[in-house]
Amino acid sequence: MAALAAHVFTPPKAPITSAASVSSSKIPGLRSHLNYQPHRLLSLSSLSASDSAAGPIVADSHLLATAAATSTSPSNWVEFARRVSGEWDGFGVEFTSEGAPVELPENVVPGAFREWGVQVFDWQTQCPTLADEHGGLLLTYKMIKLLPTVGCEADAATRYSVEERVVGGEHNQVSAFAYDSSGSFVAVWPMESRGGQKVLELEHCLVDPRDKEARIRVIQVVLVEEGAMWLEKIRVFSEHWDGPFRNGELLGGCAIRDSAFATTAAVDVSEVVGVWQGTSLAIARLQSEYKDIFHELVADMPFRTIREIHGLVALPKQLWSLSGENNDGEIRWEVGWLLDHGNAITSRCVFHNNGMLKEIAIGRETAVSKEI
Repeated sequence: MAALAAHVFTPPKAPITSAASVSSSKIPGLRSHLNYQPHRLLSLSSLSASDSAAGPIVADSHLLATAAATSTSPSNWVEFARRVSGEWDGFGVEFTSEGAPVELPENVVPGAFREWGVQVFDWQTQCPTLADEHGGLLLTYKMIKLLPTVGCEADAATRYSVEERVVGGEHNQVSAFAYDSSGSFVAVWPMESRGGQKVLELEHCLVDPRDKEARIRVIQVVLVEEGAMWLEKIRVFSEHWDGPFRNGELLGGCAIRDSAFATTAAVDVSEVVGVWQGTSLAIARLQSEYKDIFHELVADMPFRTIREIHGLVALPKQLWSLSGENNDGEIRWEVGWLLDHGNAITSRCVFHNNGMLKEIAIGRETAVSKEI
């Protein structure tokens, strides 16, 4: 039997860097409806012909454009579409790069909470999602934030913001999208901040293997400047499937199955660091000549991973975020979910040292040793 490969990533002493240059560019149209949005989502289909020439994904969002999806559907797309589509309701929280929850804006918090001295960190959220189950590679979803309310007035909650995101088709906004038949996926979104700084949002959606109607979405917001990449903040969404797609027309209110989690205990770091052995792995390797944005995750040989505390951000819901660099200069952005003691599911995006996206992978792991 072939020996299992060991992946060792160490934290950088400075912001993670690549050789990719960052140039200013015209901002394409934005497909969202928001009262507040810190970053602008780039619509890749609206770039000029010279901008959208086929090429590898790099840290510069101006070069992240790829060809539109083909009409041929990979083998597991239909199953993925069935599992991902529907109404996903829950709660969402924004965390700093150190893992501290960010309080909601004062102007959206009911006066009663302020009078009681209650801080509010959690948004009640909806994520209506629809993927084409008939062979076309197309997925759309909305990220809806509801205004916080007191008690079961939540049944009459109103929308604070609605952001629509599109994968594939004429209005594609994603630069790479890898998916698994379970309904899990990883998406790379090129963004631009209000100040014109380039941003990548690395979205990791992991379906609970114990409950197909529960999932976690973690978005690592990565700043890109002069070839450097570093973590700006993290958004976490804990969601349950609430029925077939209805385009978010029905509010979850007090019937929602999730609960606020921003101030609950973070994962114990000692449960994360150490040596981990992969038990299963699904991976998409991106070739330099690839043109499609869609990539099916396929089974591959699991490997051994050594995790250190540096670069690790502990989060509630037994989650963590990790960034690091290996001896070859490859940069890893990882999200992990500790399902129980010594058992985890992980998702990662690995970039070459020149900023090109090398691979996307989702796997199951078991802890071997806490010694590094």
